[in-house]
Amino acid sequence: MEKELKSQVIYDGKILKLTRDEVECENGLHAYREVVHHHGGVCVLAVKENQIILVKQFRYPNRIETLEIPAGKLEKDEEPKICAFRELEEETNYRAKDMKRIMKVLPSPGYTSEWLYLYEAIDFQEVSDSLDGDEDEFIDIVHMDIEEAYQKVLNGTIVDAKTVIAIMYAYNQKVL
Repeated sequence: MEKELKSQVIYDGKILKLTRDEVECENGLHAYREVVHHHGGVCVLAVKENQIILVKQFRYPNRIETLEIPAGKLEKDEEPKICAFRELEEETNYRAKDMKRIMKVLPSPGYTSEWLYLYEAIDFQEVSDSLDGDEDEFIDIVHMDIEEAYQKVLNGTIVDAKTVIAIMYAYNQKVL
């Protein structure tokens, strides 16, 4: 295991903190690690009558539109399940009666501390009094057959990792 010797904050922003850490490796050598510290996020698999609910949005870092399951970042010390309810409602106008945790994953453990919590929305309905979404987020809601979504994963149209995991999970559940 590596031992942290020194940590320097490079940037401390609204959604992440970046540090440059000096570590001692198992062989005694010293190395540096740049780490993105993040509160984590949730993502929600919502499937009804074989249709998955996806959101289409522009993602600035890669300059592309993506198809993704509803998702969002955890606030500091927020319970992931509570965040899942909120994000589903804000992004899709659907309200779930319950959320079932499917798994938690490390999206990119080589440089970030982020954990992602994948939930499945249980018994959800569209509502007219949903929570407002973020004012700088522009989302189109897409309903897609699981089989079509699975094919879009295989042909590289759907490239968001959390969405790939959710679709593969949903497709596997359907097949079983």
